[in-house]
Amino acid sequence: MNDDEEFLPESEAGPKKSFWAHLNDLRTALVRSSIAIGIALVVCLLVSPQLVQILEYPLSRVDMFEKPKPTVTFQIGDNQLGPYVVTREQFPGLPPGDAPHAVYQVNVAPSGKEQVVTLKLLPAAPGNTSSLRVKLHNFAPAEAFFIAFHVSMYAALIVASPFWVFFMGQFFLPALKIRERQVFFTWLAWSVLLFFSGVLLTYFVVLPLALRASVEYSDLLGFNALDWRADDYIGFVSKFIFGMGLGFQFPIVVLLLVKLGLIKYEQLKHYRRHVIVVSFILGAVLTTPEVITQVAMAVPLCLLYEICIWVAWYWDRKKRRAAEFIDV
Repeated sequence: MNDDEEFLPESEAGPKKSFWAHLNDLRTALVRSSIAIGIALVVCLLVSPQLVQILEYPLSRVDMFEKPKPTVTFQIGDNQLGPYVVTREQFPGLPPGDAPHAVYQVNVAPSGKEQVVTLKLLPAAPGNTSSLRVKLHNFAPAEAFFIAFHVSMYAALIVASPFWVFFMGQFFLPALKIRERQVFFTWLAWSVLLFFSGVLLTYFVVLPLALRASVEYSDLLGFNALDWRADDYIGFVSKFIFGMGLGFQFPIVVLLLVKLGLIKYEQLKHYRRHVIVVSFILGAVLTTPEVITQVAMAVPLCLLYEICIWVAWYWDRKKRRAAEFIDV
């Protein structure tokens, strides 16, 4: 047993230590956390191609809210034109299905004294059924290595989170009482649930909307929007997903302030309109600056704030009833 430790009853906080003992514990927790993140980083670097494919998945969902339509591509020598949206009346020979994609080889054949254009149906390449096919490119020799490192770093923080949370918890938890520890783990569980809810909502819904809006707006300005820099895309997607996960921690912060008595239920109601405006501002900052993605991000934040108001009302009502019971 260390001489600078003074133990308290089990119901109280953990052993008291000197400043230097606390500093040594903090250093130990940080070193262990860094080692866990470093090991996870090495593992993630080995599977970085698979991690990049995960981040590219939203690109395949840019048409998720659009009704699929038949498309055709014209092959002229080594060049391709299209895909173009067509109807079955224009091309009766399209393959069956709601949104077939056909590739026609364009040839010139003699017909008497004239030359006529002929179309030969070719088998379509698998996975080419989307009308939007954004391609990612590297434009520098070392760009691929930077992309792999950035993706692996984000993934390592998530993969190693059980370990560094545990190590940092070993440093903070001894200062809490048993009841405070139970409350801490409850709030931590809700925080993790909200974070991954924000991440999944962004990955499967909001991000495809933002990418589609970016492509459509570029087309409206007359630019080619189907060739993107891979580093810019990976950076945008990673920050967007991570930022949305942090944004979903908003209820934890608000309710914690309510529990501490710094904010009242009436104040939450009063500032409802201000929070709506702030939510749309965050939607404009963290997403593409157009209405659809701003709404897709602002609406969940506003709903979470409304839930905070109802929870604060329930706590306030419960507190008032307890006070009335004591008075009686």
